[in-house]
Amino acid sequence: MIERDRKLDWRTIRTAGDHSSRLRQIFGEVAALVARYQPVEVAIERVFVHRNADSALKLGQARAAALCGTFQAELPIFEYATRHIKKAVVGSGAADKTQVQHMVKMLLAMNDEPQADAADALAVALCHSHERNTHALLRELAVQS
Repeated sequence: MIERDRKLDWRTIRTAGDHSSRLRQIFGEVAALVARYQPVEVAIERVFVHRNADSALKLGQARAAALCGTFQAELPIFEYATRHIKKAVVGSGAADKTQVQHMVKMLLAMNDEPQADAADALAVALCHSHERNTHALLRELAVQS
């Protein structure tokens, strides 16, 4: 989670057990984070189609469990395509995971590179922050003209 361009907390949710147990754990962890930090917005990566239909289905279900963990707070949800996130953070929509990890580390002044999944989540937050700041600047310029 990032607050006003300040990194508050980041981690990877580790799950165990059957698929239903894993979804329940994702839901619970996200709901606990929302309760703890009380964010005002949610940013998430838009689902893309995998070559493997089973993997795509499981990813979609995990994403839905995470989103459902935010529903009690009735937060606005912003979705970003993978290429858009990579372009915002790295400068290229075709960047690979190591480039994303490196740029997240640099942009957030981290001592160590975050794990790949954590770097992806932080990249979504950074992308959303850039979008939000850009839109605020454009609104301000429109008011001035």
